Amino acid sequence: MKVMIAYPPIPSDKGVPLISQNRQFQWFNRPTFIYPVVPAYAASLLKARGYDVVWGDGVAALMKPDEFKEFFDREAPDVVAIEAKTPVIKPYWKWTDELKKIRPGVKVVLIGDHVTAFPEEAFDHCSVDYCLAGGDFDWALLNLCNHLTRGEALEGGVYWRDPSDGKVHNSGSFKLEHDLKLNPFIDRDLTRWDLYAVENGNFKYTPGTYQMAGRDCWWGKCTFCSWTTTFNNFRSVTPERHLDEVEILVKKYGVREIFDDTGTFPAGLWLKKFCQGLIDRGLHKKVVYGCNMKPGVLKQEQWDLMGKANFRFVLFGVESANQATTDRLLKGGKVEDIPKTMRMCSKAGMEPHVTCMVGYPWETYQEAKNTIDLCKGLFNEGAISTLQATIVIPYPGTPLHREAREKGWLLTEDYDRYDMREPVMTLMEGVRHEDILELTQGIYKSFLTPRFILRKILSVRTLADVKFLYMAGTRVLGHLADFSKKQPARETTAVMKI
Repeated sequence: MKVMIAYPPIPSDKGVPLISQNRQFQWFNRPTFIYPVVPAYAASLLKARGYDVVWGDGVAALMKPDEFKEFFDREAPDVVAIEAKTPVIKPYWKWTDELKKIRPGVKVVLIGDHVTAFPEEAFDHCSVDYCLAGGDFDWALLNLCNHLTRGEALEGGVYWRDPSDGKVHNSGSFKLEHDLKLNPFIDRDLTRWDLYAVENGNFKYTPGTYQMAGRDCWWGKCTFCSWTTTFNNFRSVTPERHLDEVEILVKKYGVREIFDDTGTFPAGLWLKKFCQGLIDRGLHKKVVYGCNMKPGVLKQEQWDLMGKANFRFVLFGVESANQATTDRLLKGGKVEDIPKTMRMCSKAGMEPHVTCMVGYPWETYQEAKNTIDLCKGLFNEGAISTLQATIVIPYPGTPLHREAREKGWLLTEDYDRYDMREPVMTLMEGVRHEDILELTQGIYKSFLTPRFILRKILSVRTLADVKFLYMAGTRVLGHLADFSKKQPARETTAVMKI
């Protein structure tokens, strides 16, 4: 059996869609390609188990629709698995029907967080054969292929339409109980790692790539995160296995920077063993490392160890500078921990990156502005290096989406508009649509303080520093365009499903 892991291209004047390995979808004016770790595991696992596997990321390969159709027809897969997120689910319903027209016998499988939230929905909109709920796409797809080829019993989380009665059936609730150490290392050649090795704003040194020590976040409570329900049981590999993979990436592929995209990187003894392992194996002299981390978790001695192990880029989900919002989102911790953590991380020699959001239905203009002011203050003192700003979106399946429905906050349920280009929830009285775009731009403009710019210029030591500063500058300009107030206004009408 031949299996394709696919991301059909979606041409749009909005830019390039960030679909895989992204908990919050965005279109970027400047292309950024994030290595899809779990689908890459799926391809590698299927190949290791004897299946013929094709990697078909038409987005990262910059294919045009006709080119992808020709590629798909030429490869002639028996099964094609497509990861879809809410803002691109409608185009991928259309692609499902198109692929079935090209090769009527192909089995089309939809996976991803949107499908996990509404696993039966796709059957009403396209000719999909299977939908797989849950985040272990690798093991779920292997199980489905084994079912199709040898009659293996289906695990929970599989949905299909019975042609005899036209009804949608399922195999029960999905369970994330797979042992991650049984996965083979990702086959980077099979999965075209080079497509994602350079055009990525997280990398200062290229080529770079991604790992995942765990699935997905040991905190796993944030009400807005689309992966809290997709990955509802945190598991991780051992530090030793993770170090073995780092060695492969460095020695075989010449990787110079790695970002681990586990929702929150393992802390405690795991972190200590991993950092010490990087040092003991001499890997800290050959590769820089990055990860996601929560504010308020680590002490200075742990940050110092990470700095010694050559961690560079550390991403923090700040989301808001208001404690009431942090509490409502179940983020955990105190807002006062944010600047303390950034200072410790920066003191240890790393470059903290923060993510922030605006557009909460319960925040006033001033409360949203507090987040910008916090970012500007941290920039001015040199406690953070980069940031990302987004408009909060209530993704289907999340507690925030359920709350938005219950309280009548949703302005629309047109999935195309859940793309962070506009608010899709009602705003606090006195806060306008234009204010949210302005606030989002304001977060990016916090880069543009004279003190911060001077500090960055004085920090230049190598050609890599110069290239990174140039790339960061062009991306800032791109993000300002992403949230420009010149975007055409789209009518917002309250649409509620009872």
